[in-house]
Amino acid sequence: MNYQSNESHFMNSDQVAQYLLDNPEFFEEHLETLMEITLSHPHGGRTISLSERQVLALREKNKELLEGLQVLVEIAKVNDALQYKVHEFVVAVFAGRDFATLQYMIPHLIREIFAVPHAVLKLWQTSPPSQEVQAFVEAQGLSVCLHHAMPDICEWFGEYSERLRAFAYLPLYAGSASIGIMVLASEDQGRFYPEMDTVYLNRIAEVISAALHPYLEQQ
Repeated sequence: MNYQSNESHFMNSDQVAQYLLDNPEFFEEHLETLMEITLSHPHGGRTISLSERQVLALREKNKELLEGLQVLVEIAKVNDALQYKVHEFVVAVFAGRDFATLQYMIPHLIREIFAVPHAVLKLWQTSPPSQEVQAFVEAQGLSVCLHHAMPDICEWFGEYSERLRAFAYLPLYAGSASIGIMVLASEDQGRFYPEMDTVYLNRIAEVISAALHPYLEQQ
């Protein structure tokens, strides 16, 4: 006799779940079964009906969605504030009337508008860079944030140099040629960091480059 264990007829949990998905009419034909199903309360203490458990699951899902929405709203507020500051910076920069004024104004505006404690502007035409600095600028192309000072750069901050822990480097270009660098720095390591989004820093660098370029051509 060919004997086969009854266990071979049992469905595992995945098969049961798939069967119910494939046969939704099962619940219509066995409504009383649905009414009898009870589950453990997610926070313990008692059992609840399947419908109650579904309501709790929906509430938890809504709570997660609401928290996610609140995060997005906060991000939007931060972005709006940054956009306003960039606009304020652009308007102020292009109010500069001459090269000397711009050289003074730009670091001052960075510190004032963006609340950056330290900012230094170096232009190759007036402050020729070391080979290391120029190579670093040209290797980056776009803004980059680091937790250490590049060679020869930290000394630009004078007495504050040893206390600085975060740096944002904004390469300045006229076409494909580098014309200088804007360096922002802070004692707070969390102010600038390697994973930081540099979209706004790149925009600021573009504004500075565009404002200075005509004056550099005349030097």
